[in-house]
Amino acid sequence: MQTTPHHQEQDLSGLAPEEVALQAVQEHAGQKGNLLPILHAIQDRIACIPESVVPVLAEQLALSRAEIHGVISFYAHFRTQPHATHTLEICRAEACQARGGLELTAHARRRLNCDFHENSDDGQYTLEPVYCLGLCAQSPAVMLDGVPHARVTPEKLDALLSSQEAQS
Repeated sequence: MQTTPHHQEQDLSGLAPEEVALQAVQEHAGQKGNLLPILHAIQDRIACIPESVVPVLAEQLALSRAEIHGVISFYAHFRTQPHATHTLEICRAEACQARGGLELTAHARRRLNCDFHENSDDGQYTLEPVYCLGLCAQSPAVMLDGVPHARVTPEKLDALLSSQEAQS
């Protein structure tokens, strides 16, 4: 059985998402349990799994649209829209929640005008939950573009975002 590498590099610029989905289906044809590898292939190539590919996948795989959508929405890794320029992850683990994480989350949602798994209106930030950054003793913690930050207050978050915006 031949499988496609998880991060296959291919120039698919100019292809419609539906065409990318058809290619992924063809590459994984005959593979048992091929929905997850197909979804990964689509997202790896076009940065998300747009709603427009769901009917294509349902038809090609003889599954219902609800089954396809259920898998996409179940796995937090899958996105229906591309990530923004920057990613802000806020720790949702108990230690961070106990030391101001709820207030920090509320502040980030207001500041970015978006919820978890969404992009800010200006397209600069994607807000994501994370369930432990290993900074429990220094909570609450966030990660901005892969860089962890500890003891984050709403004011410190504002400073981090302002600094990031000044660099962009």
